[in-house]
Amino acid sequence: MRAFGPIPSRRLGNSLGINNIPPKFCTFSCVYCQIGNTEQLHCKRQTFYSADDLAREVREKVNELRKRETKIDYLTFVPDGEPTLDINLARNIELISPLDIRIAVITNGSLLTLKDVREDLQKADLVSLKIDAVTRENWLRINRPHNSLDLKAILEGMLEFKGIFKGEIVTETMLLKGMNDSYEEIKKIADFLTLLRPVKSYISIPTRPTAVRGILPASDQALNMAYQVFKEHLPNVEYLIGYEGNEFGFSGNIEEDLLGITSVHPMREEAVREYLKKAGADWDVITSLIKRGSLIEVEYQGKNFYIRKLPRQELKA
Repeated sequence: MRAFGPIPSRRLGNSLGINNIPPKFCTFSCVYCQIGNTEQLHCKRQTFYSADDLAREVREKVNELRKRETKIDYLTFVPDGEPTLDINLARNIELISPLDIRIAVITNGSLLTLKDVREDLQKADLVSLKIDAVTRENWLRINRPHNSLDLKAILEGMLEFKGIFKGEIVTETMLLKGMNDSYEEIKKIADFLTLLRPVKSYISIPTRPTAVRGILPASDQALNMAYQVFKEHLPNVEYLIGYEGNEFGFSGNIEEDLLGITSVHPMREEAVREYLKKAGADWDVITSLIKRGSLIEVEYQGKNFYIRKLPRQELKA
């Protein structure tokens, strides 16, 4: 289930996800992460899966979806951790490029300090960078990085990557109540983005259960202020704060599809019910997955979400 979806993406349309990292190898342990805390932070690149096996799974999934005439806008590396930790990332991209579908990588940018990571990401068509804070104190509070990482070096690495990348760079800034929603922090982020010059700057808020209890989205007032500040500096700013919809792709195996999607993308109850209806299945599928310990139910902001139970995972609503 290393290829999943497609899922409706507010950034990328119908996005077929590629999970090239097992749970949960990451350089950050963001307080708002939708798949839980990072139990062991990692910064060393390594091999996780065979590049040939991963590419085969992606090809098979694409072929299934094409037979069903399901639209795929992007093949997106959006795994259970940080995708650039995969030392085979460039090879993975090369092997799936013949499918003639645009390729995106969603990264926190923490390893752009490394030349080989910058070179690997050049093979993608679009790279999305996470920039939640540009002051060290807020970065530590929100992203909770590996202790070997340095924020200044990461930001410099992003700018160096911008200088060589021929594809599209977009950014996403997650605004959290009482953490990075002050005018001072937002202005500093906007100043950095002016140097980076992304084709689009997204302002987002948590819309799914968060790793840490009590993490809340920034207020409407703060969001409006952030939008106005960004627009003063940047040509293309967009909110990423709405529900993305229920149009999840279906390839034929209902349990495998659900577990593949919910391992990286928690699904709202209404989306699950619509998905089951599309597949000709009933709620017994969900009941069975919960009883077997494969799926868990979490409440966030008054909505029920269903998330794949990852190894040793303890999610807090």
